[in-house]
Amino acid sequence: MWDRIEPLMPADPLRGRRWANHRRTLEAIAWKYRTNSPWRDLPNELGSFQTAHKRLIRWAVDGTWERILASVLAAADSDDDIDWTVSVDSTVVRAHQHAAGALKRGRRNAVSRPDHALGRSRGGLSTKVHLAADGRARPLAFTLTAGQAGDAPTFEKVMTLIRVPRTGPGRPRTRPEAVLADRAYSSRAIRAQLRRRGIRTVIPQPSDQIGHRQRRGRHGGRPPGFDREAYKQRNTVERCINRLKQWRGLATRTDKLAIAYQAALHLAGILIWTRR
Repeated sequence: MWDRIEPLMPADPLRGRRWANHRRTLEAIAWKYRTNSPWRDLPNELGSFQTAHKRLIRWAVDGTWERILASVLAAADSDDDIDWTVSVDSTVVRAHQHAAGALKRGRRNAVSRPDHALGRSRGGLSTKVHLAADGRARPLAFTLTAGQAGDAPTFEKVMTLIRVPRTGPGRPRTRPEAVLADRAYSSRAIRAQLRRRGIRTVIPQPSDQIGHRQRRGRHGGRPPGFDREAYKQRNTVERCINRLKQWRGLATRTDKLAIAYQAALHLAGILIWTRR
């Protein structure tokens, strides 16, 4: 795995101190999120916890994690190893009390700031991870919202994040062959968007939409097409979520910054793809 990742890591700066060992730092970050241990409990053989934490944030800010994931996806696409029957869904992640922070005098609580992707749902303080997975239960794109946010309004953003570069000439691939999603994504806007892009839609209608169309009679129009056999593959996104939540630091959010938690999601995705 390291042989695939090492060429994608940032080069040492031309001036100033050299980077700490990239492999050890990557292992330190992975260990922290696999175990969900505090940063200060990092084993001595994995180096300084300050170095690992700063590197996580720095590479999240400059887009390094996203670039590495894009490069890994490009290599998989060149080997024709991506199944472009894509499933979209979301999962709620409970936020630990360390993620919210304490209310400080003269400042708003972190929960009230939308950029932290924290909100209150039925399960309490939480974050929602929206993602798209390929037909082999591997992640293609992530985005975060507050826990109480709906699924359908974030669908377009998830689709725009699916962007796999080519290893040779040509534009990045952004259009799946088919999109599978549950009833929460059944809307005219989503179906029209996929139709315009020439993507096959496999989304069932909820019972209230079916009843409303039937009550209108012939003015309700024809029911949208639905392939029941293809819909059986939607479990791939559920399996992808299970893979990600095997990392305890992703199953429960302890990061105050959404950018740090999303960087850990990208790292998990990178390691999932490098195992192929």
